[in-house]
Amino acid sequence: QVQLVESGGGLVQAGGSLRLSCAASGRTFSSRTGGWFRQAPGKEREFVAAIRWSDSSTYYEDSVKGRFTISRDNAKNTVYLQMNSLKPEDTAVYYCGATTPYSIDTDPRRSSGYNYWGQGTQVTVSS
Repeated sequence: QVQLVESGGGLVQAGGSLRLSCAASGRTFSSRTGGWFRQAPGKEREFVAAIRWSDSSTYYEDSVKGRFTISRDNAKNTVYLQMNSLKPEDTAVYYCGATTPYSIDTDPRRSSGYNYWGQGTQVTVSS
């Protein structure tokens, strides 16, 4: 019933910025946690950032702290990932995920805790 759609990916030069959007549709969106993950060629999906709806607490992977910012707009059922100072190492397919509002409070850094996923959006950072 819940569908997530990512947008905003593309090609950017190192040091540039992109803002990814994840819009939920199909019902009035309600979730305990929303997050962003990425998957680079030859690697498994890894955690990037997450936000908890109850108090807007945020979580970040160490390599993106100070560069990426996750935020949400409840009225638009949308989660954003503002990416600044992009590096070639950030090149990957970025996926947004969300938990149900009644999911147990598991570690938001683990992909296994998310119930819904978007189709992914490609981010390519050139040097």
